[in-house]
Amino acid sequence: MTATLTFCKRAIAAALVAVAAAPAESQPAVPPAPTYADLADLALAAPVAAQVRIAEATAVKAERAPGLAPGMARFYVEAGLVSLIRSPQSLPPRLSYLVDLPRDAKGKAPKLRKGSEYLLLAAPVPGKPGELRLAAPDAQIAFTPERAATLRSIVREASSASPPPRIAGIGRAFHVPGAIRGESETQIFLQTAGGTPVSLTVLRRPGETPLWAVALSEIVDEAAEPPAPGTLLWYRLACGLPSALPRQSLAEADPEGAKAIEADYRLVLERLGPCVRTRIRG
Repeated sequence: MTATLTFCKRAIAAALVAVAAAPAESQPAVPPAPTYADLADLALAAPVAAQVRIAEATAVKAERAPGLAPGMARFYVEAGLVSLIRSPQSLPPRLSYLVDLPRDAKGKAPKLRKGSEYLLLAAPVPGKPGELRLAAPDAQIAFTPERAATLRSIVREASSASPPPRIAGIGRAFHVPGAIRGESETQIFLQTAGGTPVSLTVLRRPGETPLWAVALSEIVDEAAEPPAPGTLLWYRLACGLPSALPRQSLAEADPEGAKAIEADYRLVLERLGPCVRTRIRG
């Protein structure tokens, strides 16, 4: 009797372990949380940014969903406007749009529950008031207060009188040794989409941690500082600078100066940190 009871206990324990280890095939994959760079990519490409609340979501039959990718389900969504973050025009309180969402491993479509809230990055459909077209397939993002605050800060900076420009390349770079050994200054001039002057400066002094700063004018003053992480300027640099300096940027430097410039450029990239993206951009 005791042996039988022991066997049963072991069998039950093994079954529980197997259930816990088995993949939840019926559950749709949870998308990774969007990073600052993900939100900035979407926000800068979309004229409309809004917080909405789902009123109704209707599945669209595959035969009426041209261009629908395999493994996806299309929904026609009607939603109430909770908060308009940015738009080139006024929007009605009721909005509609199409969204494609991944099915789970068993082919089951996900559910868009009434009352759930999302952040939308989209564009108005010409001639159809209240109808939006998502800026990207994943431009419907589950709402959280933190994501909404980040999105608002991106939009606010991008809409300012002098937003940080998009980096288009790297221009000339110079290295000047100081009066004492171990002291130096490197300047790297960046090329921008609108021609706005941007430069990087790295200062080294013996026995001190190297300092670097970014200037958004032709004159580099002592008040220049590195950009704070999670700002549009940080995004422009961390996500826009190449991993290495182009050869032409070092054309005016001697071999020792070129090595110093390359070392200082690597320092800037390390201090900026990586541009992390989790979304798959098509």
